[in-house]
Amino acid sequence: MRIAIIALGSRGDVQPYIALGKGLKDAGHVVRLVTQQNFATLINSHGLEHWPVRDGNAQDFIETPEIRELLEKGNFLAITARMAKETQHAAVYWAEDGMAACQGMDLLIAGIGGLFIGISLAEKLNLPLLPAYLVPLTTTKTFPSTLMPQSLPRLGGTFNRFSHQLTKQIMWQGFRSADGLLRQKVLGLPAASFWGPYHSAQLQGLPILYGFSPSVIPMPADWSVDNHITGFWFLDSEDDWVPPSDLMTFLQAGPAPVYIGFGSMSTRKPEETTELVTKALQKTNQRALLFSGWDGLQKKALPGSVFMVDSIPHAWLFSRVAAVVHHGGAGTTAAGLRAGVPSIVIPFFADQPYWGQRVADLGVGPAPIPRQKLTTDRLAQAIQIAVTDQAMRQRAVDLGSKIQAEDGIARAVEIIQQINQ
Repeated sequence: MRIAIIALGSRGDVQPYIALGKGLKDAGHVVRLVTQQNFATLINSHGLEHWPVRDGNAQDFIETPEIRELLEKGNFLAITARMAKETQHAAVYWAEDGMAACQGMDLLIAGIGGLFIGISLAEKLNLPLLPAYLVPLTTTKTFPSTLMPQSLPRLGGTFNRFSHQLTKQIMWQGFRSADGLLRQKVLGLPAASFWGPYHSAQLQGLPILYGFSPSVIPMPADWSVDNHITGFWFLDSEDDWVPPSDLMTFLQAGPAPVYIGFGSMSTRKPEETTELVTKALQKTNQRALLFSGWDGLQKKALPGSVFMVDSIPHAWLFSRVAAVVHHGGAGTTAAGLRAGVPSIVIPFFADQPYWGQRVADLGVGPAPIPRQKLTTDRLAQAIQIAVTDQAMRQRAVDLGSKIQAEDGIARAVEIIQQINQ
């Protein structure tokens, strides 16, 4: 098959689909990744074809002062509204570039970031669209939507089902204006339903793939057989990757450090955040690796027990640390769990609070600390628990072993290959 994967967003949003694309290519399919220009080097380094779309650089968006402030407050609705405004500017470009990218394909695959543009393109080109998600989106009574505030009281199955429908509407209404624009100006299609294109003919009869572990989120009893939890889609570094010599020197100079990084989450005052983190480390007498990320932490006069890193493969690094402190992105959470070390989640917004709570519920990390409530004392207490609670550490090892035994990409490829049979 010729397959186009539409993946838009930050690196954490795109990287699992590169892994899935690589698995499909290795199985003999022609795969094209349709995403922003800034991922070209990463995609090409794994032997996949990259088709760039104009506009929509997630890093440029997140690093604006307005979004930094909203991220620190964890205001999901305000961030969604701001993203909707930005999307309207980019939507026409995405449709034009997407049309060119998807000509001659046999199948489209899209996650949440590319879902609505993918449905419109699939309708225009009369192609099937296979949804492939990194967080649960199918309605269930088992648990509430992963995008709802985790502080809400647990009100039971009826509310849980409603929360999933509400989330779908929030997602759709935020994109509806942009969708109408691209359908009218580029694709020549009538406007989608006010309630969203979730029942599009292009989705019918196709499975839904979920790229997370059944050991982390078990299959809900009320999901149909069309929903498949395959295991995580990991993109590991090539075997010839060599770590920097100064990093190896630091790792070998003492006990395993704690990793601390907030990935694509920027803050308005990275210096203050770095100072907060270093004070927490001093309180717990821990060595640490700080990941600079998208301006979430900044290097200044760091003590000798703290080392700043930039881009280091999680698969290599996390198995060499005592605990992982991160923002709760789906990809970073998955990497920390697979490494078999406790995780401390500092969620900002979206699905991050869900992953933080899931880590705590599994007993492989302390309770999450929302970014707006992060203090030196709270972080120090969480680090102390993560590095000293032996029962927690053993649960993390056991869960890591289960995840390591899974092959989510192979399972996903197997399901995809059954579509035309």
